[in-house]
Amino acid sequence: MTRRYMKPLLPLLAAVLPLVGSHAGSEGAAPSADLVGWDTPQSEERLIRSRHKADFFSLSNHFVSQDNWVFCGLASSSIVLNALRLGRKSDLPQDTRSIQKEELAWFPEGANPFFGKYTPNNVLNSQTKSRIEVLGKPIDINGELKRDIGLQLRQLAQVMRAHGLDVVTRVVDDDADAGAIRQELVRNLETRDDFILINYSRKALGQKGGGHISPLGAYDEGSDSFLIMDVNPNSAPWVWVQADDLVAAMRTFDTVENRGYLLISES
Repeated sequence: MTRRYMKPLLPLLAAVLPLVGSHAGSEGAAPSADLVGWDTPQSEERLIRSRHKADFFSLSNHFVSQDNWVFCGLASSSIVLNALRLGRKSDLPQDTRSIQKEELAWFPEGANPFFGKYTPNNVLNSQTKSRIEVLGKPIDINGELKRDIGLQLRQLAQVMRAHGLDVVTRVVDDDADAGAIRQELVRNLETRDDFILINYSRKALGQKGGGHISPLGAYDEGSDSFLIMDVNPNSAPWVWVQADDLVAAMRTFDTVENRGYLLISES
């Protein structure tokens, strides 16, 4: 998209997307000096000049924020699933939790008020971690029952595979090459219909909180930074983060291994 058409679009995005309020209104810590917030002139410049943002508009169109501090992986999963399938497939699941049973009595008899779409309430199934396990019910970890709130990287990958998607799992070990990771992420962001979910440490970026999951939306070569489309506006806005800092935030230990990222597409 040319600069001519991007320029008037960015203020509109800032007005309608739910997470682009001022940092002062956030309950979490403001971005550190190395992070560039979404609602800044620098952010606008980076998105305009970026040549690696094929995923950005599709993710924006299907963006949802998480409803609680546990569901970052479920919100991120639903965004990517809808970006790949909403409007292309007719057999999408319905979120029957969105309307209470007693409320359905007021609909015309036989009418179905539910749309087929993915939401944080319906992305889990019998092939994945259960909802109550995500919320903290102990599971077997290396032969011992432990609370494992949220989703680890491989558990997130299983959610995607349970819906028939092709998933490449990249654990960012201590010896992982930062340059190779940057190249792989940039290649993905150059093409449509494949997406990236990252599992990283907020603390490593100077933000409030612990492990977190969100989509990557764009890469700006001029500043060597990636746009994290944070699914938790209560804690942080979308931010541009330096490539090396992003790799370092993924190169942090989770429950059984380091964090990392997923490359996701239709199989």
